[in-house]
Amino acid sequence: MPQPKPAPKPVPPPELQELDIATLPAPALLAILKNPASPEFRKAKACVRLGELGSKEAIPALAALLNDEHLSVYARYGLEPIDGPEASAALRAALPKLKGVRLIGVINSLAKRRDDDAAPLLAPLLRSSDADLARAAAAAIGSIAAPSAVADLQSALARTTGLTQMAVADASLLCAERLLEAGKRVEALALYASLSAPSVPKPVRLAAMAGIIREETSPNRPR
Repeated sequence: MPQPKPAPKPVPPPELQELDIATLPAPALLAILKNPASPEFRKAKACVRLGELGSKEAIPALAALLNDEHLSVYARYGLEPIDGPEASAALRAALPKLKGVRLIGVINSLAKRRDDDAAPLLAPLLRSSDADLARAAAAAIGSIAAPSAVADLQSALARTTGLTQMAVADASLLCAERLLEAGKRVEALALYASLSAPSVPKPVRLAAMAGIIREETSPNRPR
């Protein structure tokens, strides 16, 4: 009995085909972003590809999309991998212009870039009545671990409750780990000690105690 022919693979419509984007140089990708007639799909792919290329000349065009309802995520994907301070500066400049999920997205991008200069801008957001925003700011501050991070997080830990306090405590743990990575052992142990207080959520308190034990019993600890 003859076998039935396999069904042809579905072909996406032209506006959803990547086509040549993966091989285009930066100027051509920028032309896609600047062309009002370009489909959103191609613009999204162009954003990501510009990030892969590390194209600094693309930073203004990508920054202009950070408040776009559909392309903001892809603009961030484009900016995050670009080396140098310019991309971080563009993300920081967007902070006061954004709200809601797009603001949280940019905060997450600054955290990924470990941008020290963002920390003073994020600290006031720890007081936000928007719990999601406050938690995102806490996580970013902990990840960046700028010089002001410990004081900012400890202040927030003392005046927050519930899930926000838990997020701040988790961020403080991450900050301690970042301090250790940076060779700031004394500061990290002091932060662990503060997180061992009875007022700190139990999971974080136990993790902080474990951190102290690990560091104090490590054969690599300073003698």
